[in-house]
Amino acid sequence: MSKFRIHLSNIYRLGVKELNSLWADKVLLFLIIWAFTGGIYSAAKGVSQELHNAPVAIVDEDHSQLSQRLIGSLTQPFFKKPDVISLKDMDEALDRGYYSFAVIIPPSFQKDMQAGRSPKIQLNIDATVMSQAFIGSGYIQSIFEREIAEYLNRTTDTSSAPPIDLVTHVRFNPNLTGFWFGGVMEVINNVNMLTIILVGAAYIREREHGTLEHLLAMPLGATEIMISKIWANGLAVLIGASFALIFVIKIALGVPIAGSIALFIGAAAVYLFSAASIGIFLGTLARSMPQLGLLIFLTIIPLQMLSGGTTPQESMPVWVQNVMQFAPTTYFVRLAQSILYRGAGFSIVWPEFLAMALIGIVFFFAALARFRKSVVQGG
Repeated sequence: MSKFRIHLSNIYRLGVKELNSLWADKVLLFLIIWAFTGGIYSAAKGVSQELHNAPVAIVDEDHSQLSQRLIGSLTQPFFKKPDVISLKDMDEALDRGYYSFAVIIPPSFQKDMQAGRSPKIQLNIDATVMSQAFIGSGYIQSIFEREIAEYLNRTTDTSSAPPIDLVTHVRFNPNLTGFWFGGVMEVINNVNMLTIILVGAAYIREREHGTLEHLLAMPLGATEIMISKIWANGLAVLIGASFALIFVIKIALGVPIAGSIALFIGAAAVYLFSAASIGIFLGTLARSMPQLGLLIFLTIIPLQMLSGGTTPQESMPVWVQNVMQFAPTTYFVRLAQSILYRGAGFSIVWPEFLAMALIGIVFFFAALARFRKSVVQGG
Protein backbone atom coordinates (compact mmCIF):
# COMPACT_ATOMS: atom_id res chain seq x y z
CA MET A 1 0.00 0.00 0.00
CA SER A 2 1.37 3.41 -0.93
CA LYS A 3 2.16 5.98 1.75
CA PHE A 4 -0.60 8.30 0.47
CA ARG A 5 -3.22 5.57 0.79
CA ILE A 6 -1.98 4.80 4.29
CA HIS A 7 -2.46 8.46 5.23
CA LEU A 8 -5.99 8.42 3.79
CA SER A 9 -6.79 5.21 5.66
CA ASN A 10 -5.54 6.70 8.93
CA ILE A 11 -7.56 9.88 8.41
CA TYR A 12 -10.68 7.87 7.61
CA ARG A 13 -10.39 5.59 10.64
CA LEU A 14 -9.62 8.44 13.01
CA GLY A 15 -12.62 10.30 11.62
CA VAL A 16 -14.87 7.30 12.24
CA LYS A 17 -13.58 7.24 15.81
CA GLU A 18 -14.54 10.91 16.13
CA LEU A 19 -18.05 10.19 14.86
CA ASN A 20 -18.42 7.34 17.34
CA SER A 21 -17.28 9.62 20.17
CA LEU A 22 -19.78 12.26 19.04
CA TRP A 23 -22.56 9.67 18.89
CA ALA A 24 -21.74 8.60 22.45
CA ASP A 25 -21.80 12.21 23.71
CA LYS A 26 -25.56 12.68 24.07
CA VAL A 27 -25.27 16.29 25.23
CA LEU A 28 -23.41 17.44 22.12
CA LEU A 29 -25.66 15.30 19.95
CA PHE A 30 -28.75 16.94 21.42
CA LEU A 31 -27.14 20.36 20.92
CA ILE A 32 -26.62 19.66 17.21
CA ILE A 33 -30.15 18.34 16.72
CA TRP A 34 -31.75 21.26 18.55
CA ALA A 35 -29.56 23.88 16.87
CA PHE A 36 -30.62 22.78 13.39
CA THR A 37 -34.31 22.17 14.13
CA GLY A 38 -36.14 23.89 16.97
CA GLY A 39 -33.40 26.44 17.53
CA ILE A 40 -33.68 27.78 14.00
CA TYR A 41 -37.48 27.74 13.96
CA SER A 42 -37.78 29.52 17.31
CA ALA A 43 -35.12 32.09 16.38
CA ALA A 44 -36.88 32.87 13.10
CA LYS A 45 -40.43 33.02 14.46
CA GLY A 46 -39.84 33.98 18.07
CA VAL A 47 -37.92 37.22 17.46
CA SER A 48 -39.94 39.16 14.93
CA GLN A 49 -38.31 42.00 13.05
CA GLU A 50 -41.65 43.39 11.93
CA LEU A 51 -44.06 45.61 13.79
CA HIS A 52 -46.86 43.39 15.08
CA ASN A 53 -49.81 44.41 17.26
CA ALA A 54 -48.02 47.38 18.81
CA PRO A 55 -50.20 49.07 21.48
CA VAL A 56 -51.01 52.70 20.65
CA ALA A 57 -52.73 55.45 22.61
CA ILE A 58 -54.26 58.54 20.98
CA VAL A 59 -54.82 61.85 22.71
CA ASP A 60 -57.35 63.52 20.38
CA GLU A 61 -57.68 67.21 21.23
CA ASP A 62 -59.10 68.08 17.80
CA HIS A 63 -62.10 65.73 17.52
CA SER A 64 -62.32 66.42 13.80
CA GLN A 65 -62.97 64.30 10.75
CA LEU A 66 -59.25 64.28 9.97
CA SER A 67 -58.24 63.22 13.47
CA GLN A 68 -60.75 60.35 13.35
CA ARG A 69 -59.31 59.33 10.02
CA LEU A 70 -55.81 59.26 11.51
CA ILE A 71 -57.00 57.16 14.44
CA GLY A 72 -58.68 54.69 12.10
CA SER A 73 -55.59 54.37 9.92
CA LEU A 74 -53.63 52.54 12.64
CA THR A 75 -54.84 49.02 12.03
CA GLN A 76 -53.77 45.42 12.48
CA PRO A 77 -51.51 43.57 12.00
CA PHE A 78 -49.08 46.42 12.65
CA PHE A 79 -50.99 48.08 15.50
CA LYS A 80 -53.63 47.11 17.98
CA LYS A 81 -56.84 49.13 17.85
CA PRO A 82 -55.80 52.52 19.28
CA ASP A 83 -57.08 53.52 22.71
CA VAL A 84 -58.28 57.12 22.97
CA ILE A 85 -57.12 58.50 26.32
CA SER A 86 -56.82 61.88 27.98
CA LEU A 87 -53.65 63.93 28.11
CA LYS A 88 -53.38 63.64 31.90
CA ASP A 89 -53.42 59.82 31.68
CA MET A 90 -50.79 59.55 28.97
CA ASP A 91 -47.62 59.83 31.07
CA GLU A 92 -48.77 57.25 33.61
CA ALA A 93 -49.79 54.84 30.85
CA LEU A 94 -46.36 55.13 29.22
CA ASP A 95 -44.61 54.77 32.59
CA ARG A 96 -46.51 51.55 33.28
CA GLY A 97 -45.66 50.19 29.82
CA TYR A 98 -49.25 49.95 28.63
CA TYR A 99 -48.43 51.52 25.26
CA SER A 100 -45.43 51.60 22.94
CA PHE A 101 -46.67 54.77 21.23
CA ALA A 102 -48.75 57.72 22.36
CA VAL A 103 -49.91 60.21 19.71
CA ILE A 104 -51.12 63.71 20.60
CA ILE A 105 -53.28 65.40 17.94
CA PRO A 106 -53.40 69.12 18.85
CA PRO A 107 -56.53 71.30 18.88
CA SER A 108 -57.63 72.82 15.55
CA PHE A 109 -55.39 70.38 13.69
CA GLN A 110 -57.74 69.93 10.73
CA LYS A 111 -58.48 73.65 10.53
CA ASP A 112 -54.79 74.55 10.52
CA MET A 113 -53.99 71.98 7.85
CA GLN A 114 -56.72 73.28 5.57
CA ALA A 115 -55.47 76.84 6.12
CA GLY A 116 -52.04 75.88 4.84
CA ARG A 117 -50.34 76.04 8.22
CA SER A 118 -48.11 73.24 9.54
CA PRO A 119 -49.39 72.03 12.90
CA LYS A 120 -47.34 69.39 14.70
CA ILE A 121 -48.45 65.97 15.85
CA GLN A 122 -46.51 64.80 18.91
CA LEU A 123 -45.41 61.17 18.94
CA ASN A 124 -44.25 59.78 22.29
CA ILE A 125 -42.34 56.50 22.09
CA ASP A 126 -41.46 53.93 24.72
CA ALA A 127 -37.91 53.31 23.51
CA THR A 128 -37.36 50.42 25.95
CA VAL A 129 -39.06 48.30 23.28
CA MET A 130 -36.30 49.12 20.82
CA SER A 131 -37.29 46.91 17.89
CA GLN A 132 -40.80 48.37 17.77
CA ALA A 133 -39.73 51.91 18.65
CA PHE A 134 -37.58 52.52 15.59
CA ILE A 135 -39.77 50.65 13.13
CA GLY A 136 -43.10 51.88 14.52
CA SER A 137 -42.22 55.57 14.45
CA GLY A 138 -41.48 55.32 10.75
CA TYR A 139 -44.71 53.40 10.13
CA ILE A 140 -46.82 55.98 11.97
CA GLN A 141 -45.19 58.90 10.15
CA SER A 142 -45.67 57.24 6.77
CA ILE A 143 -49.30 56.32 7.46
CA PHE A 144 -50.22 59.76 8.76
CA GLU A 145 -48.52 61.54 5.84
CA ARG A 146 -50.46 59.41 3.36
CA GLU A 147 -53.80 59.92 5.14
CA ILE A 148 -53.32 63.67 5.45
CA ALA A 149 -52.30 64.02 1.81
CA GLU A 150 -55.33 62.03 0.64
CA TYR A 151 -57.68 64.02 2.85
CA LEU A 152 -56.35 67.41 1.75
CA ASN A 153 -56.36 66.51 -1.94
CA ARG A 154 -59.95 65.38 -1.61
CA THR A 155 -61.19 68.49 0.26
CA THR A 156 -59.24 71.20 -1.63
CA ASP A 157 -58.77 72.17 -5.24
CA THR A 158 -55.12 71.09 -5.26
CA SER A 159 -54.69 68.89 -8.30
CA SER A 160 -51.05 69.40 -9.19
CA ALA A 161 -48.99 66.24 -9.20
CA PRO A 162 -45.73 66.12 -7.24
CA PRO A 163 -42.64 66.93 -9.34
CA ILE A 164 -41.10 63.53 -8.64
CA ASP A 165 -42.92 60.22 -8.42
CA LEU A 166 -40.81 57.56 -6.72
CA VAL A 167 -41.72 53.99 -7.56
CA THR A 168 -40.19 51.46 -5.17
CA HIS A 169 -39.45 47.90 -6.25
CA VAL A 170 -38.47 45.48 -3.47
CA ARG A 171 -36.41 42.56 -4.75
CA PHE A 172 -35.71 39.14 -3.21
CA ASN A 173 -38.14 39.74 -0.29
CA PRO A 174 -41.14 41.67 -1.68
CA ASN A 175 -43.18 41.60 1.54
CA LEU A 176 -40.17 42.46 3.73
CA THR A 177 -40.79 39.31 5.77
CA GLY A 178 -38.24 39.38 8.58
CA PHE A 179 -38.13 35.70 9.46
CA TRP A 180 -36.98 34.88 5.91
CA PHE A 181 -33.78 36.66 6.78
CA GLY A 182 -33.60 35.55 10.41
CA GLY A 183 -34.01 31.84 9.71
CA VAL A 184 -31.26 31.64 7.10
CA MET A 185 -28.88 33.73 9.17
CA GLU A 186 -29.50 31.45 12.14
CA VAL A 187 -28.37 28.49 10.03
CA ILE A 188 -25.17 30.37 9.17
CA ASN A 189 -24.57 31.32 12.81
CA ASN A 190 -25.13 27.76 14.00
CA VAL A 191 -22.73 26.38 11.40
CA ASN A 192 -20.09 28.78 12.67
CA MET A 193 -20.78 28.17 16.35
CA LEU A 194 -21.10 24.39 16.30
CA THR A 195 -18.07 23.79 14.10
CA ILE A 196 -15.77 25.73 16.41
CA ILE A 197 -17.33 24.18 19.53
CA LEU A 198 -17.28 20.57 18.30
CA VAL A 199 -13.72 20.58 16.95
CA GLY A 200 -12.31 22.50 19.89
CA ALA A 201 -14.14 20.29 22.39
CA ALA A 202 -12.96 17.14 20.59
CA TYR A 203 -9.34 18.26 20.95
CA ILE A 204 -9.72 19.17 24.64
CA ARG A 205 -11.56 15.91 25.33
CA GLU A 206 -8.71 13.89 23.79
CA ARG A 207 -6.16 15.71 25.92
CA GLU A 208 -8.16 15.51 29.17
CA HIS A 209 -8.76 11.77 28.72
CA GLY A 210 -5.14 11.13 27.81
CA THR A 211 -6.01 9.55 24.45
CA LEU A 212 -4.13 12.22 22.52
CA GLU A 213 -0.82 10.91 23.82
CA HIS A 214 -1.89 7.39 22.83
CA LEU A 215 -2.56 8.58 19.28
CA LEU A 216 0.81 10.28 19.09
CA ALA A 217 2.50 7.10 20.24
CA MET A 218 1.13 5.38 17.14
CA PRO A 219 2.51 5.91 13.63
CA LEU A 220 0.22 8.90 13.15
CA GLY A 221 1.08 12.48 12.25
CA ALA A 222 -0.35 15.68 13.68
CA THR A 223 -1.77 16.53 10.24
CA GLU A 224 -3.70 13.25 10.12
CA ILE A 225 -5.17 13.86 13.58
CA MET A 226 -6.24 17.40 12.68
CA ILE A 227 -7.77 16.51 9.32
CA SER A 228 -9.71 13.61 10.85
CA LYS A 229 -11.26 15.89 13.45
CA ILE A 230 -12.10 18.48 10.81
CA TRP A 231 -13.84 16.11 8.39
CA ALA A 232 -15.73 14.13 11.03
CA ASN A 233 -17.14 17.06 12.99
CA GLY A 234 -17.58 19.09 9.82
CA LEU A 235 -19.62 16.27 8.31
CA ALA A 236 -21.95 16.25 11.32
CA VAL A 237 -22.49 20.01 11.03
CA LEU A 238 -22.92 19.81 7.26
CA ILE A 239 -25.63 17.15 7.58
CA GLY A 240 -27.40 19.29 10.18
CA ALA A 241 -27.18 22.42 8.01
CA SER A 242 -28.51 20.56 4.96
CA PHE A 243 -31.43 19.18 6.98
CA ALA A 244 -32.20 22.62 8.40
CA LEU A 245 -32.09 24.34 5.03
CA ILE A 246 -34.40 21.84 3.32
CA PHE A 247 -36.83 20.78 6.04
CA VAL A 248 -36.87 23.72 8.47
CA ILE A 249 -36.19 26.76 6.28
CA LYS A 250 -37.79 25.66 3.01
CA ILE A 251 -40.63 23.40 4.20
CA ALA A 252 -41.52 24.35 7.79
CA LEU A 253 -40.95 28.11 7.48
CA GLY A 254 -41.83 28.33 3.80
CA VAL A 255 -38.85 30.52 2.92
CA PRO A 256 -38.19 30.45 -0.84
CA ILE A 257 -34.62 29.46 -1.71
CA ALA A 258 -33.63 31.36 -4.84
CA GLY A 259 -30.32 29.66 -5.58
CA SER A 260 -28.72 26.24 -5.60
CA ILE A 261 -28.76 24.37 -2.30
CA ALA A 262 -25.92 22.17 -3.55
CA LEU A 263 -23.78 25.26 -4.21
CA PHE A 264 -24.50 26.53 -0.69
CA ILE A 265 -23.56 23.15 0.81
CA GLY A 266 -20.30 23.29 -1.14
CA ALA A 267 -19.64 26.76 0.23
CA ALA A 268 -20.46 25.56 3.75
CA ALA A 269 -17.95 22.71 3.35
CA VAL A 270 -15.22 25.19 2.44
CA TYR A 271 -16.17 27.39 5.36
CA LEU A 272 -16.22 24.42 7.74
CA PHE A 273 -12.57 23.85 6.96
CA SER A 274 -11.78 27.39 8.11
CA ALA A 275 -14.01 27.32 11.19
CA ALA A 276 -12.72 23.89 12.26
CA SER A 277 -9.14 25.12 11.99
CA ILE A 278 -10.07 28.04 14.26
CA GLY A 279 -11.61 25.56 16.70
CA ILE A 280 -8.42 23.47 16.86
CA PHE A 281 -6.30 26.59 17.27
CA LEU A 282 -8.44 27.67 20.24
CA GLY A 283 -8.20 24.13 21.62
CA THR A 284 -4.41 24.32 21.61
CA LEU A 285 -4.55 27.62 23.54
CA ALA A 286 -6.95 26.36 26.22
CA ARG A 287 -5.90 24.04 29.06
CA SER A 288 -9.38 22.89 30.01
CA MET A 289 -12.95 22.84 28.75
CA PRO A 290 -13.97 25.96 30.77
CA GLN A 291 -11.05 27.89 29.28
CA LEU A 292 -12.11 26.75 25.82
CA GLY A 293 -15.64 27.95 26.53
CA LEU A 294 -14.36 31.42 27.40
CA LEU A 295 -12.18 31.57 24.28
CA ILE A 296 -15.07 30.42 22.09
CA PHE A 297 -17.34 33.03 23.69
CA LEU A 298 -14.81 35.75 22.88
CA THR A 299 -14.43 34.48 19.31
CA ILE A 300 -17.90 33.51 18.13
CA ILE A 301 -19.76 36.68 19.17
CA PRO A 302 -17.48 39.09 17.26
CA LEU A 303 -17.48 36.79 14.23
CA GLN A 304 -21.28 36.70 14.18
CA MET A 305 -21.93 40.33 15.08
CA LEU A 306 -19.34 41.89 12.76
CA SER A 307 -19.55 39.60 9.74
CA GLY A 308 -22.50 41.44 8.17
CA GLY A 309 -25.16 38.91 9.08
CA THR A 310 -26.72 41.01 11.84
CA THR A 311 -25.80 44.53 10.74
CA PRO A 312 -24.53 45.61 7.31
CA GLN A 313 -20.78 46.08 7.38
CA GLU A 314 -21.18 49.41 5.59
CA SER A 315 -22.62 50.84 8.83
CA MET A 316 -19.55 49.81 10.85
CA PRO A 317 -16.35 51.83 11.36
CA VAL A 318 -13.88 51.48 8.51
CA TRP A 319 -11.24 49.85 10.69
CA VAL A 320 -13.73 47.16 11.76
CA GLN A 321 -14.56 46.49 8.11
CA ASN A 322 -10.86 46.17 7.31
CA VAL A 323 -10.21 43.77 10.20
CA MET A 324 -13.18 41.58 9.28
CA GLN A 325 -11.76 41.06 5.79
CA PHE A 326 -9.42 38.54 7.45
CA ALA A 327 -12.32 36.55 8.95
CA PRO A 328 -13.83 33.69 6.91
CA THR A 329 -17.29 34.38 8.36
CA THR A 330 -17.50 37.65 6.42
CA TYR A 331 -17.18 35.87 3.10
CA PHE A 332 -19.46 33.00 4.11
CA VAL A 333 -22.27 35.40 5.08
CA ARG A 334 -21.83 37.37 1.86
CA LEU A 335 -21.76 34.19 -0.20
CA ALA A 336 -24.75 32.59 1.53
CA GLN A 337 -26.89 35.68 1.06
CA SER A 338 -25.94 35.88 -2.61
CA ILE A 339 -26.79 32.22 -3.26
CA LEU A 340 -29.87 31.71 -1.09
CA TYR A 341 -31.52 35.13 -1.46
CA ARG A 342 -30.45 36.35 -4.88
CA GLY A 343 -29.85 33.07 -6.72
CA ALA A 344 -26.22 33.82 -7.57
CA GLY A 345 -24.21 31.16 -9.38
CA PHE A 346 -20.61 30.06 -8.96
CA SER A 347 -19.45 32.54 -11.61
CA ILE A 348 -20.52 35.36 -9.26
CA VAL A 349 -19.46 34.01 -5.86
CA TRP A 350 -16.15 32.35 -6.75
CA PRO A 351 -14.11 35.21 -5.18
CA GLU A 352 -15.74 34.45 -1.81
CA PHE A 353 -14.99 30.74 -2.31
CA LEU A 354 -11.34 31.57 -2.97
CA ALA A 355 -11.06 33.97 -0.02
CA MET A 356 -12.56 31.42 2.38
CA ALA A 357 -10.22 28.70 1.14
CA LEU A 358 -7.12 30.89 1.47
CA ILE A 359 -8.07 32.06 4.96
CA GLY A 360 -8.83 28.46 5.91
CA ILE A 361 -5.39 27.33 4.76
CA VAL A 362 -3.74 30.06 6.84
CA PHE A 363 -5.70 29.08 9.96
CA PHE A 364 -5.02 25.39 9.32
CA PHE A 365 -1.26 25.81 9.23
CA ALA A 366 -1.36 28.18 12.21
CA ALA A 367 -3.33 25.55 14.15
CA LEU A 368 -0.98 22.82 12.95
CA ALA A 369 2.07 24.75 14.13
CA ARG A 370 0.45 25.41 17.48
CA PHE A 371 -0.64 21.76 17.72
CA ARG A 372 2.89 20.49 17.18
CA LYS A 373 4.33 22.99 19.63
CA SER A 374 1.84 22.38 22.43
CA VAL A 375 1.44 18.62 22.12
CA VAL A 376 4.11 16.97 19.99
CA GLN A 377 6.99 19.01 21.39
CA GLY A 378 5.36 19.47 24.78
CA GLY A 379 5.54 23.29 24.57
